[in-house]
Amino acid sequence: MQREAFIRSLVMEDLGRGDLYSRLAGSKPIRAYIIAKSDGVLAGREYIDILSKLYGLECEWNFTDGDKFKTGEKIVWLRGDSKRLLSLERSVLNLMLHASSIATMTAKYVDAIAHTDVKLLDTRKTRPLLREFEKYAVRCGGGINHRMGLDDALMLKDTHLKTIDDLDTFVHEIRKKIPFTASIEIECEDIEMVQRAMKAGADIIMCDNMSLELMSEVVAYRNAHNEYRHIRIEASGNVTLDTITEIAETGVDAISSGSIIHQANWIDLSMKVEGAYL
Repeated sequence: MQREAFIRSLVMEDLGRGDLYSRLAGSKPIRAYIIAKSDGVLAGREYIDILSKLYGLECEWNFTDGDKFKTGEKIVWLRGDSKRLLSLERSVLNLMLHASSIATMTAKYVDAIAHTDVKLLDTRKTRPLLREFEKYAVRCGGGINHRMGLDDALMLKDTHLKTIDDLDTFVHEIRKKIPFTASIEIECEDIEMVQRAMKAGADIIMCDNMSLELMSEVVAYRNAHNEYRHIRIEASGNVTLDTITEIAETGVDAISSGSIIHQANWIDLSMKVEGAYL
């Protein structure tokens, strides 16, 4: 129901009080297709299928979410009433463009570390009210979602740490109050903080804006202490396509990047009407 409400809202944003074209235009069954005008990775199919069901369109897909497509390929055929389909054109394209652009960027990052076992994570740096949609697009591109919100994992960032007098006591006590399955992640900027966080009982260490040498040192420290082998290490900050491979090769378990969402440039897709059909 949440996705249906999202789709109805985005359609109404564009439709307003009604498509002015429909005031005079006749109604006939037509067939159209969406064609790729640049290479990319598909995302958005799940949402467009819901839109189609809500508004009486038929979809015939040539690709599924996560598939790579090339320039010139027809991604999906759409059939329906001409006035309805034309009024939904921009909504359909915006869904596919936004999601596929994120998936395409994510796939580039994933490919850059494919020779390692390191996981690519997203962040909470999402556009307001679009978190579920944008994180879905990350999954289509081969990435893995970090926490969806403040309620599914506890991250103690530098701002939180400024308010905590005794980290050991805080972590011990907070374990009694958060869900059993919730992890505790602590942001660290140097090896001393890493040692404090591990001793306090962190499940995940975030290496925040650390140098490659320092991240390697953190990994080595974790691996040298059997009591800390279960702790996962996440790298974050200054992650780009130029740097991600070297970061992965330090031995961290995961790399988080907000840029796979907020730096994703829109690919090029277009809808073309083939004509009426019987």
